[in-house]
Amino acid sequence: MKPNNEFINLSINFWADVRVISQEIGYSKNNLAYAASVEQILKLYNEKGFQTDHIIQNDSLTGYGSTLLSYLHYRKEVLNSQVQNYLMDKDEAVKRFNELFERYNPKIPIPKNKQKKEKAGLAFFTGIINILIEANINGQPCDYDPHSLPVITRGNKPIQVLSRRVDGAFPSIYNPIAIWEIKEYYNTTTFGSRVADGVYETQVDGMELKLLFDKTGKKVFHYLFVDSHCTWWGMGISYLCRMIDILHMGYVDEVLFGKEVIERLPILIPKWLDNLPENSQNS
Repeated sequence: MKPNNEFINLSINFWADVRVISQEIGYSKNNLAYAASVEQILKLYNEKGFQTDHIIQNDSLTGYGSTLLSYLHYRKEVLNSQVQNYLMDKDEAVKRFNELFERYNPKIPIPKNKQKKEKAGLAFFTGIINILIEANINGQPCDYDPHSLPVITRGNKPIQVLSRRVDGAFPSIYNPIAIWEIKEYYNTTTFGSRVADGVYETQVDGMELKLLFDKTGKKVFHYLFVDSHCTWWGMGISYLCRMIDILHMGYVDEVLFGKEVIERLPILIPKWLDNLPENSQNS
């Protein structure tokens, strides 16, 4: 999922309004994403002693207020009508993994999840992603399981080192063209802090990459891959809302939900290849 151009490059206070409204009035109701009404927002802000003239004046929405209400409605609709349907349960992920494995006969090893006992097994969503990447990078190298921090250099000197390890980097963890985080939680029965932290970790990476771009013009594509209908939709709709927020704040280039990776990765990867140095493309 790409950001909606109508809601990018918005001010810091816009996202403060989005967050306080969502926190106080609610991200979801009746197991669906929710958008607050202007009446609810005005009531909340009057109770908090916040100004409202940036949202409404003379009983009419300002341009800012109209954009704010439009964004909250957009976020609700895109989650309820699209994201909910993209997210897979484990059985569907296994089925799609097996189809792709048979079609592409991957040479890379398929990672296992980090769970134990009866929950242990292959990381099916990660496997789907890795198979699709291998099938579309035209034999170029890729680090499917980095064990060090991403390092960006200029003139043989480091100019940025990210604070966290990531789940994948193309073509390498050194001067990556693209990096990604994968959040698959098929066997999770409770929405714990480990699951929730995935959203904030991605935002930290995005903030560091945005700083890199602002200071140097160096672009690193940044993606978040998310799956498990039961976990994210059943227990974590508020965090899906936050993902849509960080997407439009510019901290991630795309968030791909569930089976969306199957249609989007083959479209995205050619852009990675286009950014390879000439000698890499010809090797």
